[in-house]
Amino acid sequence: MLVYLKLLATMLFWGGTFIAGRLLAGVVPPLPAAFLRFAIASLLLLILLYRLEGGLPRLDRRQLGAVTLLGLTGVFGYNVFFFTGLQTVSASRAALIIALNPVGIALLSALFGGERLTPRRALGIAISVSGALLVISNGHLAGLLAGALGRGELALLGCVFCWALYSVLGRRAMRGLSPLAAVTCSSVAGTLLLAPLAVAKGVVTAAAGYGLHAWLSLAYLALFGTVLGFLWYYQAIHRLGAVRSGVFINFVPVCAVVLGYLLLDEALSATLLQGGALVICGAWLTNRSGRPPALAAVVTPERNDPA
Repeated sequence: MLVYLKLLATMLFWGGTFIAGRLLAGVVPPLPAAFLRFAIASLLLLILLYRLEGGLPRLDRRQLGAVTLLGLTGVFGYNVFFFTGLQTVSASRAALIIALNPVGIALLSALFGGERLTPRRALGIAISVSGALLVISNGHLAGLLAGALGRGELALLGCVFCWALYSVLGRRAMRGLSPLAAVTCSSVAGTLLLAPLAVAKGVVTAAAGYGLHAWLSLAYLALFGTVLGFLWYYQAIHRLGAVRSGVFINFVPVCAVVLGYLLLDEALSATLLQGGALVICGAWLTNRSGRPPALAAVVTPERNDPA
């Protein structure tokens, strides 16, 4: 019973990352926000790793290259796009766009990972994409054909691409490392990649001026969205298996939409609800066809953590 409660709490945590990211919009720029989130998370993960596993593992050349690639895609790229998108897109819409993660993973896995694209999975992809188009366009699909696609929506689609690439790269890259060690190493690598650009954006001088709400949002993203979220999710995979745990990820956009309505007073339009239902149903269908793509890259071949 406890493992299921932790899984549900994790989905709530990950849904809350969209609220925290939205609260940072206009206060902390995307690069400093991404850097500070993972600087805090990396510190907490390192403490946890030393307590549970005695310290960082010795990486060989292949693992070092893998960690760098995973940090570049899953931490650096994903989070810069994540915070950029949330500058202009509501938390509810952002969560439903990023719910395309399993679809992106399935497509890249079929193109480059040698996985077969079954008819059921293809149908799930088509349903999810149609729902995402409905959400992105706010029900005005003709506007997409006219090029009316905002910078925020494009950035969030960049999140989907980065996470899919991260997942495909992570299929074989992190062999030989425990889940906690792999997450810690990729988090540290991503933080180091973000650091020079964040410093160039003035994060050192600007950080002192961030208000309490900004720091609480960053702390939430680091502690709940990253450390506890990943740790509890991987514990669930260990106890329940990747398939049963992965299905719970479909609760993330639901949590984000509800939290956006309750905490940010975001409207629940018919278009949002209809498109969201299509995205989630399509993602579930994609995830349930054969070996699911929505698994953690550092534990199993693929990962689609939407936070």
